[in-house]
Amino acid sequence: MVQGKDYFCITAHQSNKKKHFIMQPAERHKILGSFLFPALFVGLMWLVKVAEIVFETSFSHFGIFPLKFSGLVGILTAPFIHGDMAHLTANSLPFLVLGALLFYIYRPIAPKIFILIYLITGFWVWVLGRESFHIGASGVVYGLASFLFFSGIFRKDHRLLAITFLVVFLYGSMVWGIFPELFPEKNISWESHLMGIIAGIVLAFYFKNEGGPRRKFYSWELEEEDNSEDDPDAYWKIKPSQKGRQNTDNPAQPPEITYIYKESKQKQNNSENL
Repeated sequence: MVQGKDYFCITAHQSNKKKHFIMQPAERHKILGSFLFPALFVGLMWLVKVAEIVFETSFSHFGIFPLKFSGLVGILTAPFIHGDMAHLTANSLPFLVLGALLFYIYRPIAPKIFILIYLITGFWVWVLGRESFHIGASGVVYGLASFLFFSGIFRKDHRLLAITFLVVFLYGSMVWGIFPELFPEKNISWESHLMGIIAGIVLAFYFKNEGGPRRKFYSWELEEEDNSEDDPDAYWKIKPSQKGRQNTDNPAQPPEITYIYKESKQKQNNSENL
């Protein structure tokens, strides 16, 4: 492994051949930087759970309680609070992966998208949720997955569609979380899941022309429109008598060549005999 000032190089030996995998420092920093904010957020989630265990208490009363003024604070605090370790673990890895994808692919607008998903999902749960404390980061996780999924569809970019399929492959089963009948033994906030999905769809559509990788245009898309209809010197607008003169007047223009087909005498005789 060789690390220099301008590049990062890993040399691998395979079949007596050297293969070099080079990653530019800027790209490496971009990848690592995209994990920074999600990792900090997940770290705070675990810190809150550790505090609950150490002090033998529960912060569930800081969750979202719909249609109560005191429950509004839960819009900000609920994603950091989880019922147990299984709940926390189930949300940590998806939050880290999906958050990193958001900040890597949509870096210019990623903070805005994250904050909007966070606040919109929480507010809608406060308005439409059941009369209970809603806790956990699953609403934000569903919002991130929904945004990444539908953004690739709305933007019609094959590179982003690859991310869409990746999200489906990794977390497509999350869609069942909006059907509480499938998990009667679990007390899950399906409202948070549903509101997160809707928030992601709305934001993916609203920001479909903002942020994200620049779409590559091919040569035929960049060609200027043919304005030959308005060209007075268009070929079909020149009279036959002027075509020959046009070629002689402009030395740079190649001379016009007219081919005249004439049958040979032998072929003419054969046709007459027939």
